[in-house]
Amino acid sequence: MIMLLLYSIGIFFYRCGIAIVSLFNKKAKGWTKGRKHLFEQLEQAIDSSKHPIWVHCASLGEYEQGKPIIERIKKENPNTKILVTFFSPSGYEVCKKDPLPDYIFYLPIDLRRQAKRFVSVVQPQMAIFVKYEFWFNYIYELNKAGIPFYYICAIFRPSQYFFKKIGRWFAQQLHKASYFFVQNEESKQLLKEIGIQQVEICGDTRFDRVYEVARQTESIPAVELFQQQSKLIVAGSTWQPDEQLLAALLTRLPDYKLIVAPHEIRRSEEVANTFASFPTCRLTTTTPEQLAASRVLIIDTIGLLKRIYRYGTYAYVGGAFKTGLHNILEAAVYQIPVFFGPNYQHFNEAVMLTQRQGAFSVTNADQMWQKIQYFSENPAEYEKTCNICHQYIQANLGSCDRIYCIIQKHIV
Repeated sequence: MIMLLLYSIGIFFYRCGIAIVSLFNKKAKGWTKGRKHLFEQLEQAIDSSKHPIWVHCASLGEYEQGKPIIERIKKENPNTKILVTFFSPSGYEVCKKDPLPDYIFYLPIDLRRQAKRFVSVVQPQMAIFVKYEFWFNYIYELNKAGIPFYYICAIFRPSQYFFKKIGRWFAQQLHKASYFFVQNEESKQLLKEIGIQQVEICGDTRFDRVYEVARQTESIPAVELFQQQSKLIVAGSTWQPDEQLLAALLTRLPDYKLIVAPHEIRRSEEVANTFASFPTCRLTTTTPEQLAASRVLIIDTIGLLKRIYRYGTYAYVGGAFKTGLHNILEAAVYQIPVFFGPNYQHFNEAVMLTQRQGAFSVTNADQMWQKIQYFSENPAEYEKTCNICHQYIQANLGSCDRIYCIIQKHIV
């Protein structure tokens, strides 16, 4: 209990720090504002007698991993209620109107009183944490109440504190989980080294998710009008370093057009300035004539990117110069070569695809241009790379089925 108290003190000061930062940071302000009157909202919205299944996600990427499980639960148990919570505003704000879950809220801060009250108000029949969300007061309260909880799509690395002497108490808390569904063999072995046997390799549910999206063949007329007969690079979830690389690349590929979907659509004007030397238009304000005449199309709306990748000759996925690589599976599922920046080592799918030569890490425009030129001169190698992406996706389908097979025994 002493360690839990010290942990709670750390969380308290973390909350105080966010409150201070929120005075001049929009995201921190959203984090703080979103949690005001949260318990009153929960009490009004949730019928605890229904004992919803609680799914917690840090942000948007984790929600994409949790969504296939939510869909499967809903399909098999249509009367079961689903509560989704988010830690980050960037996840909550995008997903708050998603009709799939019955309830969507922020997660109250992980202090002892709040965790206890949350579990009491919600009375979940089970909890599912996606990937990395280790909140130890919630773990304590769930375990105390006898509520099963699972970790899905989890990844563990030797550098994490669980596997160091200083992290022994934290490792002990993981023993309380009902089951761990991990993405790779290394994660399974690391957990077994600290005595956790309730673990199975189930891969990443995002494979199932992107595969289902790719099977939908609905066209996007604006993209088709923009592309016409040109070869196309689709760049998704980009930041400024990615866009600077792409602007330099486009000068060397006169036969190509480019679609850019920045990670934050509020940056659309900044993106337009980066590509000011090219005929450029923005999806929400363009005309058919501008679309046909432009070389760069900026996607300044949410929800289209995963469908736009199907039009690409190549894909570029942003974040690996800055905050962390975004979802490359959304692109790879369409069987096209995928490019991204240099910092991808913590993303298992990126590591696997680069090893197989289905995806490529680049640090500048010249490296990407050279690879595209190579493929242009060697079409058989291009087809080979496309097939590698296809085989990788196919080999990793089915994680949702394996997870559901185990958790279904606790669904009432």
